[in-house]
Amino acid sequence: MEHVSARPAARVVCLDGDGRVLLLHWYDRVAHADVWEPPGGGIDPGETALDAARRELTEETGLPGSAVLDRRVEVARDFFWLGVRYVKDESFYLARFAGARPVVRPDGLTQEEREAYLGYIWAEELPVLGLEPPGLAEVVRRLTDPGR
Repeated sequence: MEHVSARPAARVVCLDGDGRVLLLHWYDRVAHADVWEPPGGGIDPGETALDAARRELTEETGLPGSAVLDRRVEVARDFFWLGVRYVKDESFYLARFAGARPVVRPDGLTQEEREAYLGYIWAEELPVLGLEPPGLAEVVRRLTDPGR
């Protein structure tokens, strides 16, 4: 029987001063697959999605959670991670950083995350393979659309 999780989560689309997108690089040892995704994770009980996005950004990157703006888009997700299927809507928030390629220090990763973490990039172009969610370019466009 397939295990399905609907645990609420929040993610952060981080843009540096040159418009690059921060992607964390993970390895799913169950699926034997590389995954590239924005920082983020589960919302703890009693926590708002915005609070979770700010906390997760700091834990996974060392970047200040205060950079996360109260601007979000909801994204329908259906993906597998470590053998668990996740089917849910996630809130994606925007964070902007003035400098080029701020240094990422993932000091707050859990043990499971440390075992899967491979690094990060400030991507000028989004990778084609392993990108989660696959429609991230549209999420970035919607978050940065000034007419929104």
